[in-house]
Amino acid sequence: MSDISGTPITPVVAVTRLADYRVPEFLIEKTHLTFELHEGYTDVSSRLTITRNPQSTKADHLVLHGEQLELLSLAIDEQPLDAGGYQITPHNLTIRNVPEQFVLHCKTRIYPEKNTALEGLYRSSGMYCTQCEAEGFRKITYYLDRPDVMSEFETVIIAREGTFSTILSNGNCLSDTVRDGKRIVHWHDPFKKPSYLFALVAGNLVCLEDSFITQSGRQILLQIYTEAKDSDKCHFAMQSLQKAMHWDEQVYGREYDLDRFMIVAVDDFNMGAMENKGLNIFNTSCVLAHPASTTDTAFQRVERVIAHEYFHNWSGNRVTCRDWFQLSLKEGLTVYRDSEFSADMNSRAVKRIEDVSLIRGVQFVEDAGPMAHPVRPDSYMEISNFYTVTIYEKGAEVVRMLANILGPEQYRQATDLYFSHFDGQAVTCDDFVQCMEEVSGRDLCQFRLWYSQAGTPQLHISDSYDADREQYSLTVRQHTPATPGQTEKEALHIPLKVALYGSKGALPLVIDGLARGTETVLDICEAHQTIVFEQVAENPVPSLLRGFSAPVRVFYDYQLTQLRQLILLDSDGFCRWDAMQSLMRIVLSKAIDGEDNLAEQTVLIEVLKQLLADHAAMDAALLACMLDLPGEQYLASLYDKANPPAISWALTQLQYRLAMQLQTELLSCYQALQDNASGLSARAMAARSLRNRALAYLLHIDDEYYRDLAQQQFIQADNMTDQFAALRGLVHAEHAGAAAQEALQAFYRQWQHDALVVNMWFQVQATRPWGNVLQEVQQLLNHEAFDACNPNKLRAVIAAFANQNFAGFHDSSGKAYQFLADQIADIDQRNPQMAARLLAPLTHWHQFIDEHATLMRKALESLSQRELSKDVYEVVSKSLN
Repeated sequence: MSDISGTPITPVVAVTRLADYRVPEFLIEKTHLTFELHEGYTDVSSRLTITRNPQSTKADHLVLHGEQLELLSLAIDEQPLDAGGYQITPHNLTIRNVPEQFVLHCKTRIYPEKNTALEGLYRSSGMYCTQCEAEGFRKITYYLDRPDVMSEFETVIIAREGTFSTILSNGNCLSDTVRDGKRIVHWHDPFKKPSYLFALVAGNLVCLEDSFITQSGRQILLQIYTEAKDSDKCHFAMQSLQKAMHWDEQVYGREYDLDRFMIVAVDDFNMGAMENKGLNIFNTSCVLAHPASTTDTAFQRVERVIAHEYFHNWSGNRVTCRDWFQLSLKEGLTVYRDSEFSADMNSRAVKRIEDVSLIRGVQFVEDAGPMAHPVRPDSYMEISNFYTVTIYEKGAEVVRMLANILGPEQYRQATDLYFSHFDGQAVTCDDFVQCMEEVSGRDLCQFRLWYSQAGTPQLHISDSYDADREQYSLTVRQHTPATPGQTEKEALHIPLKVALYGSKGALPLVIDGLARGTETVLDICEAHQTIVFEQVAENPVPSLLRGFSAPVRVFYDYQLTQLRQLILLDSDGFCRWDAMQSLMRIVLSKAIDGEDNLAEQTVLIEVLKQLLADHAAMDAALLACMLDLPGEQYLASLYDKANPPAISWALTQLQYRLAMQLQTELLSCYQALQDNASGLSARAMAARSLRNRALAYLLHIDDEYYRDLAQQQFIQADNMTDQFAALRGLVHAEHAGAAAQEALQAFYRQWQHDALVVNMWFQVQATRPWGNVLQEVQQLLNHEAFDACNPNKLRAVIAAFANQNFAGFHDSSGKAYQFLADQIADIDQRNPQMAARLLAPLTHWHQFIDEHATLMRKALESLSQRELSKDVYEVVSKSLN
């Protein structure tokens, strides 16, 4: 913000702190809501049964949350209150001198059609829907809008007869009647829930129905609602839901509780999906899928997100978080659950690699930046800014570590205890860990630091071998760099899973005279720790952090021959991939630093030749991952001051050299897999992933033959995975020229009426790694299919350019930095949540050399001079300070 002189103004933004938590002074036993949907406005009548909380200190006044509400009437026990009995501020309604127990009647008017922030109740393409997490319910009516206030909800929705075919809310439908030209639908949710889980949908939708029989024999009605044009794209989501319900019963013993489970697909949605009790609302990108218009990656995302939101029924709804500082209690646990589900449904090794790539490429970067925060934050200005990879993905890794420490049997017992003991309650991360302690008998006091301490731990590992004693020693030193507000760090409890490899494979492990099999978890609890392995007959190669057993950086000086051995022999799919990434990283780092890397390149090429030659004997999906070079952002994170042009140049050169040296093997692989790449089986998806990786490499070579291959695949493809891979390969190949433009035009003509596919068309252009991409991105913003109010379109163009086009975004002119700042300022006026999320690339300015850091900071400073929402202000101010 700034005054008329241009001097920055610091807005008054309240900071919410974990240390200030107090139990609510009042509780809401029952909530009865009536929505009268009118054209242009909606009237909301609430009847709240309120009692004083016996655990709180006595308060004379009731303070309710409420924003952007027009109060029409207010009464206690049916006695109207005059203006002297209450006070309204922009954020609260305070009612003076309330009794111990009473019924509060409140009527408010809201304007869903004008709600571009997409929080609370809003109207999207003629359809009413809600998004109440984290603090959207306060934009519907005055309420105790906090997760530790749980209430039984009844909802009545009234609309003009014939206006909407579908009118939904949480729970079970009690009645659906027509009276005096009005349709009146009455819903009841018997399970208490916080207000953030409330949902309402009204629109003209079609429904796909199926059912699921629970392990106790109950029949559950399953319904997926979408617009009529998308009715053929819901079958895969339904199958995924049924798989998730069965998996949750088998693996966690969790059975669904209501009589029906509903999903609604919405195009205008800030999030991926929302787990509202019994009525999940989904971004269309996370529920609609059809082979002709959906890639394999998108199919797997739909499967994962469907499962994630369903799993929340227990890990988030039946047991919820006490306050928003405990957000990872529900999100971290549920991400871990959906990750394990996806691993069971598909390739476990590839799923783990995908998870680790996100952790390293995004979460580690977040840990090293100004927005670094613990899994359980200490404070926030705007809670929406903390729906982060730290809360979700790192939180999931914390749960995974607990599962590894306890083992499968005790972990299941501990989660059973957690769900049974805290059913219907709002609890904390400490409550979850306490269940792990109670079942296992282990003291996890030190482990709790994972929740309170920010940053990425570093493990510096060295080793020695005593041939005479047949002893092998690993010495581990752990260190966590300082983060904002936490300069001093304590040693963590880190489960380090290891194996030792000899010339013929994995060696038996013996520690302190006890046999530990061929793989074991070492509890690293001290700043400096040495582990001695006994009866080791030869100098081994250590396989470290197997399965990525902890979210840490490992520093170990592998020799090229050792990496080669792990790539070819390791039984852990993640470790094979990680060894390949390490080899590629050595090659790239030397190129970035201007050093000779011919010897390292030679080893890399030899290993890849061997793997490609033997591709028929390998997991094709794993081999496809092993062909991927480390990402630019991850490479940048390895430097104190990264040089973006040097990183982009090194990657481009290595891609070309690998393509040239491996073209015989790549072409052979591409041709051999052609007959295996049909259908939606895991085998077919794996074949397509490897085949399309091979094509992408070949298109780095300026050869008409390879461009013709891509054009043929684009034209003949019977699935979106192959068609889009060919399009992407052509558009991203600098020498494709007219072939790329023809493919782009043909793709848009074919798919212009499918919004999700058009988003892919936008994205492939915004991420082109060469030429004046910024100019093209600016043109895309004026395209007929672009809608600046639609979050999916913003992600497809602006977020894709800033987050996925490293070379284009970090152009040395700095114009892209200012472009992003200007776009954020504009979007912030309509949708603060989206604006704040788009800011992330600029917050990493300190990570780059001065030429880029200065320009990135300048763009942030230009934002600080504008009138900002608290969402954007928090990110900008922390980034600059």
